[in-house]
Amino acid sequence: MTDRLAGLAFVLLATGYVWLSAGYTAGFGDPLGPAIFPRVVGIPAIILGLSLAIWPRHTAIWAGPAGLARQAAAVALLIFYALMLEPLGFVAASFVSILGLGLLMGATALAGVVTAGLAAPGLYVLFDRLMGLPLPLVGTWFG
Repeated sequence: MTDRLAGLAFVLLATGYVWLSAGYTAGFGDPLGPAIFPRVVGIPAIILGLSLAIWPRHTAIWAGPAGLARQAAAVALLIFYALMLEPLGFVAASFVSILGLGLLMGATALAGVVTAGLAAPGLYVLFDRLMGLPLPLVGTWFG
């Protein structure tokens, strides 16, 4: 039953994701438009959610209190990331979030710092410089 509920939840979320993307428009000459990425992610998610709801594989075991606390902490970190992206800047907010998620998943402090230290500026270069997606390097709190 858990698999079917999860599948239905994925179908609802992905359907909403695809539906909301229909209103995206671009003011420049992009032939595919900004709605292509949500559709490329959303349509397979709808199909996979339906397949999980129709053909469940097994009964999942729910997480205990410690697992639920880690999941709640991960959600709190992602909300922190969304709220602090502009005030802290992309690199600082990404560093804190990647480090926190790494520690939640059981990484050592050194491994978390190294991973976050490489991933945060690397993602900035990838998205801002290579893909042309403008991201705030320095947040409003720092300049």
